[in-house]
Amino acid sequence: MRLLLATHNEHKRREFARLLVGHEVQALPDEVRLPPEDGATFAENALGKARAAARATGSVAIADDSGIEAAALGGAPGIRSARYAGEGATDAANLRKLLHEAPAGSALEYVCAIALVDPVGEVERLFEGRCAGRLAAEPRGERGFGYDPAFLPEDGPQADAGSQELTMAELSDAQKDAISHRGRAARALAGWLAEE
Repeated sequence: MRLLLATHNEHKRREFARLLVGHEVQALPDEVRLPPEDGATFAENALGKARAAARATGSVAIADDSGIEAAALGGAPGIRSARYAGEGATDAANLRKLLHEAPAGSALEYVCAIALVDPVGEVERLFEGRCAGRLAAEPRGERGFGYDPAFLPEDGPQADAGSQELTMAELSDAQKDAISHRGRAARALAGWLAEE
């Protein structure tokens, strides 16, 4: 099935193409503008973007919103994960702020909501994925993005038996896709598409 991904981020489009094998994941045309992420939940933000993309293009659209929740911070940064250190903040600035405010070893959870919307609005579906973990004492790894260098997944592999746990940024794409919040949400979406 052809799916329009409501993002202008080519990295994210490639990731979704990898996660949704058997489906054609297309990038959003440059001229299509998405609404601000001002919803109260990841699901509201994902739905807003998918609706706007479907309406603007006449295509079945998918969109995601995701972030990280720190138990020690009452669930923050949550839906403000991309703007945690302020509007226009870099991934590095957001990560520094989290490492400064939450204690090492404290519980974290990555959350992803994926919305699918058809162009006439007859079908709207939501799929959620979560990945539990803990905050590393310091960033490690060159892969991934965002908070990945300091996220120790609960069910992630170790470098070798008895060695330290790996951060999300130290995992291969296949290892990360198997346990990540986005991978889990995408598999739920793929399962639903297979039944339709």
